[in-house]
Amino acid sequence: MPLIVDAGIPLGSYYLLSDGFGMSTVAALGWSSVVPALRTVWSLVKSRSVNGLALLILIVNVVGLALSTVAGDPRLMLAKDSGVSSVVGIAILLSVRTKRPLMTAGLKPWVTKGSAAGNAAWDRLLADSERFRRAERRFSAIWGTALLTECVLKVIGAYTLPVDTMVWLGTVMTIVAILLAMFIAGGSSADPMEKMVKAEIERTAGTGEGEAGTAAAPAAADASAATAAVGAGS
Repeated sequence: MPLIVDAGIPLGSYYLLSDGFGMSTVAALGWSSVVPALRTVWSLVKSRSVNGLALLILIVNVVGLALSTVAGDPRLMLAKDSGVSSVVGIAILLSVRTKRPLMTAGLKPWVTKGSAAGNAAWDRLLADSERFRRAERRFSAIWGTALLTECVLKVIGAYTLPVDTMVWLGTVMTIVAILLAMFIAGGSSADPMEKMVKAEIERTAGTGEGEAGTAAAPAAADASAATAAVGAGS
């Protein structure tokens, strides 16, 4: 849900307004910036923290508005779109060095299934397991690398291939980059993290049962002793 609200709705609304309703690039970028702008302000007011993904989309739209003034050269226009997208890839890669990689917003709900036990297991692993933290950082690193590589290839293609070819090939490159990122990041990070969370949930459940059993043993012994004492008195 955070991924849909913070990234999906703004990006989807941009294409809907520009391609579906024929709005100009400036107008479409402006209106699609409303949701991430409100989300960023709401996070600052409510929790005094920054919603990283919403802020990133807002920055991308602002960069797009700045670059939308570029006109005339069709190859430069193609490269401009890649330049806007590259901001996403670079920001994701930079976030890997922080404690809150940007792609975690979409990764955590997928791994924990949104359950209380899953979220608690995630928090424990994030605090205690270096392997888990590496997998979390690797997930964002793979996505950032894939998106940035796609942008570089599209810029190269914009100046080396026919414009008509790049119009459709650019879309193909984007789809391939996303599919590759999903496949590689899923297999190397999301799946192992999901298994670790599941194992942590089971371990915690087992520990809880063990503690319950340990606590029950003295009570049972006391009950037996009391019964024996009553029997002896009789």
